[in-house]
Amino acid sequence: MDIEKPAFWPAFCRPCTCGFVPRGVRCRFSAAGSTWGMNSRSIFLIGPMGAGKSAVGRRLARELGREFGDSDEVIEQRTGVDIPFIFEKEGEAGFRRRERKVIDEMTAQPGIVLATGGGAVMDPENRSRLASRGLVIYLQTSVRQQLRRTRRGRRRPLLDSPDPGKVLEKLMRLREPLYCEIADLIVETDGRTVASVVREIRQHLQRSVTDSP
Repeated sequence: MDIEKPAFWPAFCRPCTCGFVPRGVRCRFSAAGSTWGMNSRSIFLIGPMGAGKSAVGRRLARELGREFGDSDEVIEQRTGVDIPFIFEKEGEAGFRRRERKVIDEMTAQPGIVLATGGGAVMDPENRSRLASRGLVIYLQTSVRQQLRRTRRGRRRPLLDSPDPGKVLEKLMRLREPLYCEIADLIVETDGRTVASVVREIRQHLQRSVTDSP
């Protein structure tokens, strides 16, 4: 099956029958004996800020009839304050501890769609839990698109900088290999609507079920 490469093609990712997965990683979609079921395993969305994880996750969950969760929103609900306030009082380390606990709890739930924070993959425990407990979909976007999507937001403490573009570029260099490390599927989101991204994901899900032995 021919698969079109995304505009940004990391050297450490390769095409697979399900989409794109890291080189050297056995795809859980196409592996012989796969028993993937659309309604059984959870779906975890990873990617940088501004990639559309929450919007895509909500629509995908609605169309699949699943529960949706957003790790950042859960943290805010539990603490009663927004993420910038947590960063201010506890620092990034404090926020990451809270994030680790939430991701551990939510990835243990069956059959959900979960949107994670952009930096969640920096924690080895998070990566392990995401990779082992469900289907990981990396929503890929460019730094240019991130700037457009985040410039009006005030909930991005890591972008509290005179040059947010440089910050995003640095974060991308650090995180991109980790996104690809655990991704079962990579979907490009630049210049696309939420509906088209969800449609592509559903097509891959359906094809994986059809192709399973």
